[in-house]
Amino acid sequence: MGSSFKILGSGAGPGVPSFFCDCSGCREARANSRYCRTRSGALLRSGNANYLIDTSPDLRAQLVRENLEGIDGIFLTHWHFDHFGGLGEMEYYVKLDRKEPIPLYLPPSAVDSFHAAFPYLHDVLVPQPWEFGKTYKRGDVGITALPANHGIETAGFLIESDVSRLAYFPDTSGLPDVTKRQVEAIDCLICDATFSDSNWFPDSHMSIAEAIELGKSIGAKNTVLTHLAIHYGNPVTVEELNGRLSDLPNVFLAHDGMQFNLLRGADEDFTRK
Repeated sequence: MGSSFKILGSGAGPGVPSFFCDCSGCREARANSRYCRTRSGALLRSGNANYLIDTSPDLRAQLVRENLEGIDGIFLTHWHFDHFGGLGEMEYYVKLDRKEPIPLYLPPSAVDSFHAAFPYLHDVLVPQPWEFGKTYKRGDVGITALPANHGIETAGFLIESDVSRLAYFPDTSGLPDVTKRQVEAIDCLICDATFSDSNWFPDSHMSIAEAIELGKSIGAKNTVLTHLAIHYGNPVTVEELNGRLSDLPNVFLAHDGMQFNLLRGADEDFTRK
């Protein structure tokens, strides 16, 4: 079946639209569902195996949308609710279908928090602390946890096949130097671009302009902006954002369901949605 990386959710914590918000971006999403954004998460497919990167509170809807029938492992970037809140969705899948626990790779500092938050999942998920710099080989693809800047212990993941390199950093404020060195000249950088203009939380997130600059600084062949809030500061629509990006041929907005073929090298057919 090959190997691919798919963005399950491209939104920040509030999602788009938010139930409490009537900004221009939320109105756009209510009028046209293709502009809706569920909370951030991704799916790595390697052969016949499926691995989740983060489990947002919208996980069930994301898995139903993708017609996904099985999960073979879960990697968490960090322990914030919008990235782990869907873990409980695995309970009935494991008990009624899979019949064996799922490996859960998570930050070492989050293991105790996992047990405290989900004491009833001890026979559903097996927590295994990931290690920075360690590559987890899954079929034709390697997954390496790299340090991110997000206030608490947080990783992004470097995804590598024989012909393609992709980095996924949904929550980060820039990148530590040790991480920058490992993602230089990457085929695709998918990164935090929470704020459309001014950055309210510069120690943990990036604005769109900062994310674009990060892509340039590491020589990324393509930069994909994810974890988009669109509400904060001056609200903005997708049509307006695509207009801003029209002169940047290698910068794209992520959208739910966006997929990257990991066996095609750097020639991915990016399109604006």
